[in-house]
Amino acid sequence: MNTATTLLAITLYGALIVHIGLVSVALWRLWRGKNIIDRLTGFDLISILTVAILIVMALIERDSIYLDVALGLAALGFVGTIALAKYVADDQLF
Repeated sequence: MNTATTLLAITLYGALIVHIGLVSVALWRLWRGKNIIDRLTGFDLISILTVAILIVMALIERDSIYLDVALGLAALGFVGTIALAKYVADDQLF
């Protein structure tokens, strides 16, 4: 294992730790948000950070299945955010 590979591994694990810490902050915002917009923002941030964590895991493990899961989660997170924003704006889901 050369120094470039070791430096990459340290950087990826550091990024993973930072992203997990950010998810905990976003969970606090989701749980303790003052209004529905704060909670919706927390939900969207958690889905984005989860996608980022899955991508970092794909780089660490060198397994592409994490990328497939991240792509599906990104699509579901987008649709969920749009549906919740429409519900907040109109007070009805569809």
